[in-house]
Amino acid sequence: MFKRKKGLFSILLLAIMAVFMLAACGDKDKTTGGKDKDALQTIKDNDKIVFGVKNDSNLFGLKNPSTGEIEGLDIDIAKEIAKSILGDASKVEFKEVTSKTRIPMLQNGDINAIIATMTISKERKKEVDFSDVYFNAGQSLLVKKGSKIKSIDDIDKSTKVIAVKGSTSAQNIREKAPEAQVLEFEDYAQAFSALKAGKGDTLTTDDAILYGMADLDNNYELVGGKFTEEPYGIAAKKGNTKLVEAINKALTEIKDNGRYDEIHKKWIKKD
Repeated sequence: MFKRKKGLFSILLLAIMAVFMLAACGDKDKTTGGKDKDALQTIKDNDKIVFGVKNDSNLFGLKNPSTGEIEGLDIDIAKEIAKSILGDASKVEFKEVTSKTRIPMLQNGDINAIIATMTISKERKKEVDFSDVYFNAGQSLLVKKGSKIKSIDDIDKSTKVIAVKGSTSAQNIREKAPEAQVLEFEDYAQAFSALKAGKGDTLTTDDAILYGMADLDNNYELVGGKFTEEPYGIAAKKGNTKLVEAINKALTEIKDNGRYDEIHKKWIKKD
């Protein structure tokens, strides 16, 4: 009798745990959509789209200390996507991501999509689905004015190159200059601070991001031109086909009606 009661109790306990787990999954679906739920419909049900954005990339996504708002090209495009999908550019929420955290946050359901200077690559396509290209960048070098480094050809085993964790830039520089000493930091703010503190000889990432840094401090300049092609895309979870189609539709609309050119000219002075 005791064994039978113990067995019934175990079954009941497992059933209760299963109910709680299903409830938890249901709550997550209501927020950003689970793997098996239509992400686009979830966004429409919530009347809000949640984007993962950077807040340390001048010209693309940078927090304005005066207003506390994140501003930049990525932000304005995200608002246009919200307007296309939900009819209102204000129906958008921004959550901070870094190159290292953006894909995990997407996979965990913390955000609906990523618009954060993210290069489309074969490796990343295995993890996420990308929209069409919305910006074409290329990797370059940022140095203090007067530096002996004029191009990637000047980088050797004595050169300390600063990059950001989780970025394609760190991978590329190891391929293009395998002898270089690569120092990786968590985000662009830390990387630029390290360069200014003399911890490295040059900082490498996409030229568009570097222009933003040089815009903040004119003691620094880009050298050597582009040595890679870095097409930016907006990322969604694998299988979120309807959401990607809706994003592509929005991108086409703003390119056709001239809004994209307005945003581009507003933020990118050099291209």
